[in-house]
Amino acid sequence: MVDKVLGVLGGMGPLASAQFMLRLTLLTPAGRDQDHIPAVLWSDPRVPDRTLARLHGGESPLPALARGVAGLAAAGAGAIAIPCNTAHGWFDELRATTALPVLHIVDAAAEDLARQGIKGGRIGVMGTAATLAMRLYQDRLEALGYEVIVPGAAEMEALVSPGIARVKANDVAGAYAPLAEAAGILRQRGAAAVVLGCTEIPLGIQAGPHAEIGVPLVDTIDALALAAIRWARG
Repeated sequence: MVDKVLGVLGGMGPLASAQFMLRLTLLTPAGRDQDHIPAVLWSDPRVPDRTLARLHGGESPLPALARGVAGLAAAGAGAIAIPCNTAHGWFDELRATTALPVLHIVDAAAEDLARQGIKGGRIGVMGTAATLAMRLYQDRLEALGYEVIVPGAAEMEALVSPGIARVKANDVAGAYAPLAEAAGILRQRGAAAVVLGCTEIPLGIQAGPHAEIGVPLVDTIDALALAAIRWARG
């Protein structure tokens, strides 16, 4: 029986948070209810838009994020997982508001790359415009010896950002084609793997024949869920 309680700071977006809870359950080795990880989901879609805040001077999400962490702490959480990549742009400030450990989704993605046997070389990263502009993945992965490539501005505008928006609007099937095309472009540019560095992107990619993309993928929802399982079982 697992006694540690995981706090999940979600709602960014709601579908990604729900998928995280599903994958946390399915990836946990368990033979009965009591073998699963106790978890509390704080799904608050009212958190201000992270990309607008970082790139266009919009309202900061930090107060809403901190409110969620405080609520999870009050509910008995022993650690926090945030199934939103762009929210990690406020990781250090958020961590300063709590004594709880906060799992980092980029570190979880790096662990998943290593798990898949990809320990160097050129890696593609897809994400929101803010995630890429903040270099959340570039800096951390380059420090581990990876060469990181990302979609160009035209590809972000025509493919990645519209694909993310479609998932947020519950048009998961319609998100597949643009997101798969963007991942394929990174593969053509020499990426040995592509990190799906926005938790909406795996939902869109999985809505179609993703094996046809022809490159290993890092699903950051799964990567974070696996990191949470390691924390709970460790």
